[in-house]
Amino acid sequence: MKSPASFKRAAAWALPYWTRGEAGRETPQDLFRVLYFGWLAAFTLKVLGSAWDVSWHFKWLRDDLAPPHLLNSAGTAIVVALTVIHGYTGYGVDKIALRLIQWGTGTFLVAVPLDLINHRVNGLDITSWSPSHILLYVGTFFMIAGVIRGWYLGARQGRERVVVLGAFFAFFLENMHFPEQHQEYGILSLGAWDNGATYAEPILLEFAADQMGRPIDRTMMAGFTLPVPDYLYPVYAVVGVLTVLVVARMMVGRFGAATLVAGSYVLFRTLIWPLLTFTGFPPSAVPFFMIVAGLLVDLAFLVRVPVVRAVLGAAGVTAIAYGALVVQNAVMGPVYGAIKGQEGLAGAPPLATPSAVWAGLGLLVAWLAIEWMAGRRRQRPVEAALTRPVIAPAAPLA
Repeated sequence: MKSPASFKRAAAWALPYWTRGEAGRETPQDLFRVLYFGWLAAFTLKVLGSAWDVSWHFKWLRDDLAPPHLLNSAGTAIVVALTVIHGYTGYGVDKIALRLIQWGTGTFLVAVPLDLINHRVNGLDITSWSPSHILLYVGTFFMIAGVIRGWYLGARQGRERVVVLGAFFAFFLENMHFPEQHQEYGILSLGAWDNGATYAEPILLEFAADQMGRPIDRTMMAGFTLPVPDYLYPVYAVVGVLTVLVVARMMVGRFGAATLVAGSYVLFRTLIWPLLTFTGFPPSAVPFFMIVAGLLVDLAFLVRVPVVRAVLGAAGVTAIAYGALVVQNAVMGPVYGAIKGQEGLAGAPPLATPSAVWAGLGLLVAWLAIEWMAGRRRQRPVEAALTRPVIAPAAPLA
C-alpha cells in the first residue's frame, strides 16, 4: 500500500490542475498520460467484471451484489471520476470527445437503475440482447469513442500512442462483441444438456422454467441458452464487430493493427477460459474467427483505391469470417468435448449461412461510410489544422 507521504505528493501534484476550464485547453503531457492511463485501468476492471458476469449468469440466479457486478462497479466509479475531471477542468479532451464521454457515461448510469427495475418487474433476464442491457452497451460505446478521440488527438506521436490506441480499440471491440457471448456460452450449455449434464444451478433452471411456463426440458433449455435467431450471431459479428476492426486499422494507420486488436481480445478470452471453466463456471466458445477476419481487414488496406478496398474488403472479410466459423465449429467442438468429457459439442454458435449475403451488404455499407468520412477529412487538412483544439502542448515527434 502507498504511504501517507505518497498520497501527499500525489495530491500536491494534482491539486494545482483542479481549476475550471473549457474543453480543449492546453494539457501538460504528464497530466494527459495520467488521465488516459486512468481510463485504461477503468476499462480493465470493467472488462474483467463483464467477462466473469456472463459466466456467472449461466450458473447462478441473478444477484445485484454478485462479485462480477462489484468488480464492474469499481471500474464505473473510476469512469465517473474521470468524466467529472474532464468536464470540470477541460483537460485532455476537445468538445466532441467530452460530449461523447459525458453522454456515454450518463447513458450508462441511467441504464443501470433501468436494468435493476427491469429485473424487479420481469424477473430473470438472461439474454444479453434485452433493451436495458443494450442501453448499457450504447453508453459504453459512446464513452470509449470519446476516449479514443481524446487520445488520438492529444497523444504524442510514437510507440506509446499506437499501443494505447490499439488497447482502447480492443476495449471497444469487447463492448461491441459482449452481447454475443450469450450464444457462445449458450451453445456449450445446451450441448452439456444433450450429454446429460447441466452447468446452471437448479434454482436458476427452475426460475427460468417458471418464467417460460414449461417444465425443465430441452425446449426450455434451448430458450434459456439460445433465445435469439441463428442468423443474429454471424450477421452482428460481421456488421458490428468487424466494422470496429476497419476503423481501428484506419485510425492506427499501420499494417497488422486490426489483427492485433482482434488477437488481443481473443487472447484475453483464451486466458480467462481455464480460469472460469476449471473453477466451476460454465465454459464458452471462444471467437477465434476474429483473428482471421482481422488479418483480412489488414490485407484489404493494401488496396489503395478506397471504394475498391471497401467492396473487396467487405466481400473477402465476410466470406472468411463465415468460413472461419465453420472451421472453428469443426475443430474446437471436439476440443471442448474432450476437456469436458462430453460428445458432440459445437465449437461455435449456430451459423445460418444464407445470412452471409446480408452480413456482407451491411459491412459494405459501413465500410463505404467509413471511407467517405476519412476522405472528407483528408480533403480538408488545412481547415482541420486551423480548427483543431489544443489538447496537449506541441512537442517534437517521437
